[in-house]
Amino acid sequence: MINLEEKYSMLVNKEAMATKLESIANRSEELKDKEIFRNIFSLIDMTTLDVSDTNEKVLSIVSKVNKIPTKFTNLPNVAAICIYPAFVSLVKENLTAENVNIAAVGASFPASQTFLEIKLREVEKILEEGADEVDIVMSVGKFLEKRYEEVFNEVSKIKSIMGEKHLKVILETGVLKDPDLIRRASLLCLEAGADFIKTSTGKTETGASPEAIFIMSEAIKDYYKETGRQAGIKPAGGISDASTAINYYLIVYEILGQDWLNPSLFRIGASRLANNLLGEKYF
Repeated sequence: MINLEEKYSMLVNKEAMATKLESIANRSEELKDKEIFRNIFSLIDMTTLDVSDTNEKVLSIVSKVNKIPTKFTNLPNVAAICIYPAFVSLVKENLTAENVNIAAVGASFPASQTFLEIKLREVEKILEEGADEVDIVMSVGKFLEKRYEEVFNEVSKIKSIMGEKHLKVILETGVLKDPDLIRRASLLCLEAGADFIKTSTGKTETGASPEAIFIMSEAIKDYYKETGRQAGIKPAGGISDASTAINYYLIVYEILGQDWLNPSLFRIGASRLANNLLGEKYF
């Protein structure tokens, strides 16, 4: 097991980060490029994770996604539909759009406060139902207590049963708050095998933030330099308008480069963003 305290002792340069983020934010306000908005649309994980979700609501989302290729012929489709585990088979039966993945939250989402055996079985069941991707939450409480080996082993064991299917690990950056903790959590989950690291569940007061995306992107970059393995990033939580989306897009581009600007390495978790982009006629 890696010694995180020792291996990843490099702290976040907060002043340099603030300067770069201000520059990127200024650029994002000026940029209204249709091709960029088309690419952003292709990165969206259409998400519904409400306590009141019903078959009817989920099917409505599936129907919208199915119609995009014929209704908006100049657009790529969204990357995935993200739902609770109970709806995976429903989406599987009704999704006809090509190249749209089925993602489900799992492993005791959103708190991650149950036994590892239950987390593993839930993920197995999600995969059996037909999901292509699973979004789980890092055990934040254990991480804050510096029980790093336990957190590492949980992520590693969950990834081991997923094979080639994507595992996205949510750090809940709004709870971690401290930039150095966000960096450490990012690197821990990457070392444990996460295919993506993701900011938030959307169930806490603070969702995605430019600072979190900046720190996570830097961690992915450093990890890639060391290992040669590309891992993805997913901002989620409170992303509903074009300006916010393009700001995150530019942060990822600035730090990780053009190679990351595709659905295999970059997702945006959102419930309203797709409708808002279409409604504002950015394309």
